[in-house]
Amino acid sequence: MRLLRNRPTPPAPAEPGDVLAEAEGLHVRLGARHVLDGVSVVVRAGEVLALVGPNGAGKSTLLGALAADIPAAGGVVRIHGRPAAEWSAPELALRRAVLPQSASLSFPFTVEDVVRMGRAPWAATAPDDDDRAVAEAMRQTDVVDFASRPFSALSGGERARVALARVLAQRAPLLLLDEPTAALDLKHQELVLKVCRERARAGDAVVVVLHDLGLAAAYAHRVAILRAGRVAADGAPEEVFEQALLSEVYDQAVEVFPHPRTGALLVNPERKL
Repeated sequence: MRLLRNRPTPPAPAEPGDVLAEAEGLHVRLGARHVLDGVSVVVRAGEVLALVGPNGAGKSTLLGALAADIPAAGGVVRIHGRPAAEWSAPELALRRAVLPQSASLSFPFTVEDVVRMGRAPWAATAPDDDDRAVAEAMRQTDVVDFASRPFSALSGGERARVALARVLAQRAPLLLLDEPTAALDLKHQELVLKVCRERARAGDAVVVVLHDLGLAAAYAHRVAILRAGRVAADGAPEEVFEQALLSEVYDQAVEVFPHPRTGALLVNPERKL
């Protein structure tokens, strides 16, 4: 006799402003090191939240905790209103998609094969849904032209875009992206952040770790600035990107000023050449 297992139920569509993930008083230890110290942050549907800060500030650790991949030593992480530990792996896979800093595969999968892996949580759905999701994700990330190439033969930037396509194909309402622009050229940095805004406009919540403060200023609805495992500021870029604060956090003189033509916020290191 064949046993039937309960299939995980996809989440209901979110309304703009709904809280899809949050950390409250979060403490995380990695080995003997206290990496996050009482961090609280809220992730809402319809927003791009950028996590910025210097190396070692705890950005990737916070992202991993919000993904339920890194356990909390104190405080709580909630995903779709429930403590993260209460979700099963299949349930989580329908609710959040995670892009790590690097992607590697040991087997010669093609680009399309890798993107299609993002559809695994939806194995019970119709194949047509999978095909549409894969095709749309590949179009959004500009990888259609090398769909049949082995993933292992791609450049670092091409691999990064394919990995992002896999995440987009998963079609989870919460996207957690760790430095998605790190290996990309100028054109594709802009493309990736435009995709983030498009997903937010469609109702998803997007959390993205960024080092480029200019990209964060241009594309994030909200920014959380981390410093030494704590949130130094949280708010809209025009509210929290203050020259004095950024210069202190990064231990580097920073200039914040409006674009002379558009008035858009610009953030640059102060250079004396």
